[in-house]
Amino acid sequence: MKILSKPSELREFIEQKGIKREEIGFVPTMGYLHEGHLSLVRKCRHENSFCVVSIFVNPLQFGPNEDLAAYPRDLDRDKALLEKEGVDLLFVPTEQDMYHPDFSTSVKETRLSRYMCGAFRLGHFDGVCTVVLKLFNIVQPKRAYFGEKDYQQLQVLRRMVRDLNVPVEVVGCPIVRDHDGLALSSRNVYLTKEQRQEALRIPKALEEAERLFKEGERRASVLEAKMREVLSAGKGLKVQYIEIRDADNLEEVEEIKGRVVVALAVYVGKARLIDNKILEG
Repeated sequence: MKILSKPSELREFIEQKGIKREEIGFVPTMGYLHEGHLSLVRKCRHENSFCVVSIFVNPLQFGPNEDLAAYPRDLDRDKALLEKEGVDLLFVPTEQDMYHPDFSTSVKETRLSRYMCGAFRLGHFDGVCTVVLKLFNIVQPKRAYFGEKDYQQLQVLRRMVRDLNVPVEVVGCPIVRDHDGLALSSRNVYLTKEQRQEALRIPKALEEAERLFKEGERRASVLEAKMREVLSAGKGLKVQYIEIRDADNLEEVEEIKGRVVVALAVYVGKARLIDNKILEG
């Protein structure tokens, strides 16, 4: 596995090897890898002859009171996992490699990013779009792989690629859950044993919404109320939002008629956890 940190070195390496864009699959990550990330890597390797993974904790997508400094990191462990998965190239830039001291250009999506996480993490998706577009320009992949746990991010990036004519196929991959049903997240490491038990109310709330839906309930407000009921029974859970929105354009839905995403963000202790489930009428 080749490991590089400079954007110019990465481009030079790919050009010297004669690797074409059509051969390149790409998995952007912030590191501290878990099975969810590795599932993206495996799909990338299966569908492309050259697999690139990046690890970069992007400061632009963290707010002033968020966990940038505390975000979990273990580069040696990540390298070993990616080596085992057969990754061809690992790109590990520094902040200086990615952003010049007088960096002053950003990418802003103005519609899908207004809702859900975007309503509470102002500027977050500007940071996501900016760094992902930069990484796309550096790596120049044919396909890029993202987890559906970050569903709003996935839709925002699909919109960015469409609107800016970026020649990259954004591939969404299913949520990977632990044995107890909790969606895998690097931030799960923040949870104490007791908090993790309480966090299981998050997938349970989604399951309850799905159960009501399968029984014929189509009013979004009823599903949301049931989810709040499940979560409010827990200790130390703070619901930031529960929303049911059109799965494609993220517009608010009152009565479910088509495909929707049921999404929520919940604080469990200091850990902000997100999860979602797709329902289709």
